[in-house]
Amino acid sequence: KDATSKALTAAKAIGGEVHVLVAGNDCKAVAEAAGQLDGVKKVLLADAPAYEHNVAEPLAALIVSLAGPYDAIVAPATTNGKNVMPRVAALLDVMQISEIIKVVAPDTFERPIYAGNAIQTVKSTDGKKVITVRTATFQATGAGGSASIENATAARPCFTSRSSSSGGRNVPATTSNLNARSKSGPTA
Repeated sequence: KDATSKALTAAKAIGGEVHVLVAGNDCKAVAEAAGQLDGVKKVLLADAPAYEHNVAEPLAALIVSLAGPYDAIVAPATTNGKNVMPRVAALLDVMQISEIIKVVAPDTFERPIYAGNAIQTVKSTDGKKVITVRTATFQATGAGGSASIENATAARPCFTSRSSSSGGRNVPATTSNLNARSKSGPTA
């Protein structure tokens, strides 16, 4: 999807290896397409009936179960991303950085506030950043990759303690938090 390829552009700007999570039922073709995107090192495939309808709770539990070694979890600010990512942030006990429009540094982002009339610079001190990306401001990443596809282990049920697995630095999730600190201006 176009939104995912634009979130991928933001994830690449953060730096490090980029892994893409594809969650759904009978979605191997989607994982193969994600693996063709430029800059993707690995595709994590969670192919199970539990993810077929994009229900936020199982997706958030899956993302949290895979979040351990990642510094940033990135998703497009779509309806699905805005539904899942706050849950991910809450389960990871971090604040979410919403609708970024620019990556200044791996821990610093710009985002609109006051209905877009002002731009806020947000610097995060959290070890994990959960980020949604306003896709209108990022170019779509093109093809040119040849990422490996790995099966992602299913998450435990939603209302259990946090766990972690997997590897890498940034995960743009096709459905996808952080402690935001404003350098200047009010927080939104």
